[in-house]
Amino acid sequence: MERFIGKAITDEDLQEFKNHMFSRSFDKKTFLAETDKECKYVYFILKGACVSYYVSDKGDKIVIQFALEGNWISDLYSFFSGQPGIYTIETIEAVEVLMLNRESFEKACDRPIIDRFFRKLIQNAYVDLKYRFVKSQSEEAAVCYDDFSKQHPELVQRIPQYLIASYLGIKPQSLSRIRKESFKKI
Repeated sequence: MERFIGKAITDEDLQEFKNHMFSRSFDKKTFLAETDKECKYVYFILKGACVSYYVSDKGDKIVIQFALEGNWISDLYSFFSGQPGIYTIETIEAVEVLMLNRESFEKACDRPIIDRFFRKLIQNAYVDLKYRFVKSQSEEAAVCYDDFSKQHPELVQRIPQYLIASYLGIKPQSLSRIRKESFKKI
């Protein structure tokens, strides 16, 4: 957290933050949040992997986010508004998480340093999402995959290919072809 916000966190602030969270473990293929149900938690991944996605009217999964160790994941629309969720969050691997509910989130954010941490976290997620959108609309699929694999080699190793294809906005068959062509170049 200190490295992320560029400022030291007192032991008291850190302990207070920890006091608001609790840990749980979930098996692979468990839903942490579901479309049309209120998302009551933000999750910090200690171990494992999750994916957040939207299901289109055609039944296609449109991947929004991956979260591995050290990342946060939630349906923030539902979490902050109390409205039914628009995303599903599913475990790709068995996970161990720290969970924070809305009331605890608000109490934790009473501490300016924790509020700053979450503000920067949400701000960075927003910027990354906008960047990804522009890249996916303006670059060829092969370029998008190459950038993705360079920026996130751990995801390429751990996330199923069809989910990566959805994240990049391409068909799984196209991603297979792109991967095959890139292996030929090696």
